[in-house]
Amino acid sequence: MKENSAIGHLNVAIHLDKIVLGKNSEIVRNNWITGYPTNTTSKHFEHQINRKSELHIGNNSSITKSHHIDCTNTITIGSFATIAGYKSQFLTHSIDVQENRQSSSPITIGDYTFVSTNVVVLGGSCLPNNSILGAKGLLNKCYQDNWYLYGGVPAQPIKKIDPNAKYFSRTSGFVY
Repeated sequence: MKENSAIGHLNVAIHLDKIVLGKNSEIVRNNWITGYPTNTTSKHFEHQINRKSELHIGNNSSITKSHHIDCTNTITIGSFATIAGYKSQFLTHSIDVQENRQSSSPITIGDYTFVSTNVVVLGGSCLPNNSILGAKGLLNKCYQDNWYLYGGVPAQPIKKIDPNAKYFSRTSGFVY
């Protein structure tokens, strides 16, 4: 935990290898953060020798409350990012029906991003820098284009974002 970072009340974090919080970042309250540790003899994920069960949160970022964050594989949340609202799910693992085994992929949320309420983000997904994921969206792929509102099921680019929007140039993590 870097300076002025905080983990609030009623958060549960189990079976992870590591959590890293950048400066002035916070995990607010009532979040369920799980993983599947890499130092186990279980056959689960044995084919993924480089998998890491970690949560990395950049500087001035926030995970608000009542979210489920599955860090079976690494989740990286950039600086000045907000995981907002309630009841979002970040799921890095599922069953690979083709291979008949558990498998996992990392999730990347870029810098200066806003992830709205009640979304689902699946393993292998990327939300690029300076982007928004709209409420109830399903992010199931890796996007590269900045300055977009992504939304829908599955999420796709909805409209361009004005680069002058003040959220994307703020110097403090908390939005008043």
